[in-house]
Amino acid sequence: MRVQTMTVRQSETVGRAFIAGPALMAGYAVVRLAGRAVSDYGPGAWWTVAHVLSLAGLLSFVLVLLGLRMTAGVRGGKRVAVEAATWAGLLGVAALVVQAVIDLAVGFLTVDKPAMSDMFGRVQDVPGVMPLVYTVVPMLFWLGLSALVALLAFLRRDVVRGWAPVLVLAGIVLAAMSLDLLAVGAVCLGTALLPMRRGLPERGGRPGAARSEEQSFSETAQ
Repeated sequence: MRVQTMTVRQSETVGRAFIAGPALMAGYAVVRLAGRAVSDYGPGAWWTVAHVLSLAGLLSFVLVLLGLRMTAGVRGGKRVAVEAATWAGLLGVAALVVQAVIDLAVGFLTVDKPAMSDMFGRVQDVPGVMPLVYTVVPMLFWLGLSALVALLAFLRRDVVRGWAPVLVLAGIVLAAMSLDLLAVGAVCLGTALLPMRRGLPERGGRPGAARSEEQSFSETAQ
């Protein structure tokens, strides 16, 4: 058994990620739509800004997943389920981060949309790249996130309301249907995640417990 600790300041950083993650995801979607409206949305400022926002949002969701994991505060078989959902989500985020970095690199290395399409084709023709970076593994982010919220709706009813998993699922479905709907999906995710910030162990002891600001909190995990 091991003990993980986090300071109050770190807890506040994780709490801000619950806002930043969906907000940056929505920002990516809005910039993408604006870029498509005024240009071919190929190499250039619109593409770069959109994907920088996407990358920042994905990194914020790393903290969101870890924050949800800490909020659970359970052991035994329930802990196994929480850990599995968390690590699946983190693996999916890692794949999406690689995808965003590739997108940025291709945008910097090409001068027009045909050249961009050609470079993407060459990257995606590398054996294993498609399932690892674009199709299969990235889905683990959405699956892990939805599973964690569903588990918390059962384990921490004081923090996660029954409608939260439904709203998260709605956001995921909208994003999967079309990137043009991603901004609406991000709003759904943000609405579901925002109240969960109060479940973070901000002062010490069990998640949600209040103690002096000088103290850190601890989470006991197997």
